[in-house]
Amino acid sequence: MERSEEESFYLTCRAVYLSLFRSSLAYMTSREQLCTVLQQAGRNPSQRALEKYWPTGTKKLNFDDFCEILKKEKQADTDQLLRIFKKFDLNGDGHLSHDELSVILTSSGEKMSAEEIDEIFSIADVNKDGKLDYTEFCRLVGSTAQQCQAAALEKLQVDAKLMKQSFGSQMETTSQPKPPNSEALHGVEPETLQKKDNRSSSRPSSARSRRSSSSTAITMGSGSISSGRLAEHKSLQDWHHTCLRGCFFLEEDGTIVSLQYRLHIPVTSSVCLTMRPLNLSQDADKPSPWMCVDTALFVMKGSESKEDSNLVCFTESREKDRFVWKGELSAGSYLLLPFTTGCRLKRTRKDANKMAKLVNRTQSGDLELTKEFKAALSDIFEVIDLDGSGLLSLEEYNFFEQRTSGEKCDEDAWAICKENFDTQKNELTKQGFLELNLMEANDREGDDTDLWLTLEAMGYNHRLEMVESCPFAIDVYCLDGKATLRAAHLDSGIRMLNSAVQRSITSKAEARSLKGHENVLVYTYKGETRISSVIANKSNQKVTVHINNEQSRNCVSSRGMSVFAVEVPARTKMVCQHVMALIEQQEWTYNCTESIIPSL
Repeated sequence: MERSEEESFYLTCRAVYLSLFRSSLAYMTSREQLCTVLQQAGRNPSQRALEKYWPTGTKKLNFDDFCEILKKEKQADTDQLLRIFKKFDLNGDGHLSHDELSVILTSSGEKMSAEEIDEIFSIADVNKDGKLDYTEFCRLVGSTAQQCQAAALEKLQVDAKLMKQSFGSQMETTSQPKPPNSEALHGVEPETLQKKDNRSSSRPSSARSRRSSSSTAITMGSGSISSGRLAEHKSLQDWHHTCLRGCFFLEEDGTIVSLQYRLHIPVTSSVCLTMRPLNLSQDADKPSPWMCVDTALFVMKGSESKEDSNLVCFTESREKDRFVWKGELSAGSYLLLPFTTGCRLKRTRKDANKMAKLVNRTQSGDLELTKEFKAALSDIFEVIDLDGSGLLSLEEYNFFEQRTSGEKCDEDAWAICKENFDTQKNELTKQGFLELNLMEANDREGDDTDLWLTLEAMGYNHRLEMVESCPFAIDVYCLDGKATLRAAHLDSGIRMLNSAVQRSITSKAEARSLKGHENVLVYTYKGETRISSVIANKSNQKVTVHINNEQSRNCVSSRGMSVFAVEVPARTKMVCQHVMALIEQQEWTYNCTESIIPSL
């Protein structure tokens, strides 16, 4: 079965890393090593980029660091390189002289020395006629990168031992899994599963000692979703209700961002909070593909600064497709942080060869939006229409602009929009939103480049499928007085959210120390649909913890890997991973072994 883009990415990471190091437990110990391994992966990092990834004072980086850097470094674009060469090829003969090449390499970007230019020219002057055939040079650049990666992958696939010892060995269940043997797993005690894990552990020998490792095994039943608890509270129909929409967006580096919200409770009251994926499908038999994505809402009290906010509660129970919290909230203002584990919202492969058409020309020569593009824009409108009114306010439109362009529309520009496009009550209708996008296509004479940038920012692939975002809805029921809910800002809020997630886990789970390392604690939280863990390092030195999930069954990890390492700074807590069922209708087993990797 064809691998997903994420699986292929991590396989390439492992292959490239292990082509230069004996083990993915090995550290990169110099900026030069980082540069070499990035070049092996087909990247061409500038000196400035290397200084950013390896700032002064850095002593070493590990495999996880390499994966994160590789996500940020774009692959060498030979087409772009070819266009640059053509720009300087004044006579258009497909060749550049040594002097012309010197102008290119010393006038823009990261400037090269004369010696470096001479070295490049000596390699690229394939005909030895004193001229650079830049088309052939670009082909060589591209093919060399591909050959390096192909050779590394071949080596990894041939040597099974290398694949086993790598951090990034993918979850064996991330492709179509074998159904778990329910007879063998059902009712097995954790101690029995722990022994099985110890016998087949692929941890490095230095970490196999029982004195320095710990194992947790939890068997979860097939997806049983509560269906009636909300219905039992018929009085909710009489409670004050407010709701808003939002959306999770998957960034290039794997980070998930969304809007944050401000909730104001006028008087102390019983409150019910729910959060769910938002179904945009018009076909009742075919719901939106993101409906399986898990959602959660963390409620914080205090200012919006990371230091001053405290976790009040989070939606922990599941009722059908909703995640719910019920309780009492004191009068005051709260910050709501939407969250998803990332287990089911992952990057997908982009197929550049199958791009949908966005605009057509009519027989009269006018531009029109295609039916498929209109459908995509209609769904986008539903996502950014936060209050579900069927109209876009300036504030709602600006959240869209901030997401897609990083800019905002001011009052004067909004007045022009209202003059030129269909509006009601000084707000933009769906028809007006379509008209606005048609105007953008006309302004660029049918060039759809910017339109695609907007679509990709909203999570669409080239087949106009929303695959890297997940719309959601937040509902607030308040018994005494009507709560107000408003979108605060579009921000990952990653530090505050991470802190909230950590507290939610450590407050619900018991701590257990790694044997032989009493100052390194692991908290494992078992929820209704997920298992999450936090590693707390109470020592005065950073520790690297090796995580092995290979004995887990029918699981998917937020890490996208079954074996990896987590580096935890001194006196710091860190979320280790979230794990969920891959196939929700089947039983699943979480079996994780944590062990300390000795420092070099």
